Amino acid sequence: MEKTQHKPNMPISVDLKKGETYYWCTCGKTSDKPFCDQSHVGTEFEPLEFTVERDRTAFLCSCRKTKNAPYCDSSHEGDHAYIMSELVR
Repeated sequence: MEKTQHKPNMPISVDLKKGETYYWCTCGKTSDKPFCDQSHVGTEFEPLEFTVERDRTAFLCSCRKTKNAPYCDSSHEGDHAYIMSELVR
């Protein structure tokens, strides 16, 4: 199984429109984070299709570690805490 490309990234604030279909990137290769740009073609990854029930601003995950995809659940904080601890050494 291929591993998702992880980079320590913060959530991305996006305005989502009621009834519109979105495709959240699951491979980590997109140049249009957090949305799919078809960079996964030729891999085992597929984007996560989702819609929202009302217009809203949401924080979408860009680290790919969330357990509540496509929404950020702060799983990235462990990475940032580690990076910050390395910077202050």
